[in-house]
Amino acid sequence: MAEALQRHTMVTASATGWAAAMSRNPALASEPIIEGWARAGRPLVVRRPACNDLAGMIPLGLPLPPSHGKRRIAVALVPGELITHAPPPLLADAATSAPASWRQTIDLLVRLLPETRTFGSLAWQHLTGLPYLSDGSDLDLLWPLSSARHANTLPSDIARIAETAPMRLDGEIVYHAGGVQWRELTGADEDEVLVKGAAGVHVTMRAAFLAGGAS
Repeated sequence: MAEALQRHTMVTASATGWAAAMSRNPALASEPIIEGWARAGRPLVVRRPACNDLAGMIPLGLPLPPSHGKRRIAVALVPGELITHAPPPLLADAATSAPASWRQTIDLLVRLLPETRTFGSLAWQHLTGLPYLSDGSDLDLLWPLSSARHANTLPSDIARIAETAPMRLDGEIVYHAGGVQWRELTGADEDEVLVKGAAGVHVTMRAAFLAGGAS
């Protein structure tokens, strides 16, 4: 399972998994919100590996809401300690948790690419019911490309929506090689872009990324 889980994948851990995580890191058990998180079966998110993560463990994160300092708690579990995994929520589904002032922009984004998914504050508020969004929150998005059909027009289409959006649009266009911050893809074909994948980051040319190349 470890190879199959990409960044931003949402997972839930078994009771045994949470107990093991707290045994490996006793400081987790002293955090009431984390104990409640585990008891409620709330999700974790797959992150990029850190240098101190052990081989064979799945690197996960738990971003706490602003009321708890917006801290990011690192957790690592073995594959057998997970019970579910799924992509982050569709933007269309999470829209019900968004501020009213965001709805028009969200409608435009969903019409542009219905498969658009969201992570960050909106996703966590939608998935947990806890207050993550504030007046200064970004809208964090993943635009998945299954072919080159939208590759050349999608960055400029996003830019047009961003011009009038009441919030900052952040996130990545995701293709075979990984994800690239969408603003990087509004440049020229010869521009280098930073590609974020499951194992790390690498640099490639904009045209190569949009053509589906891995390097």
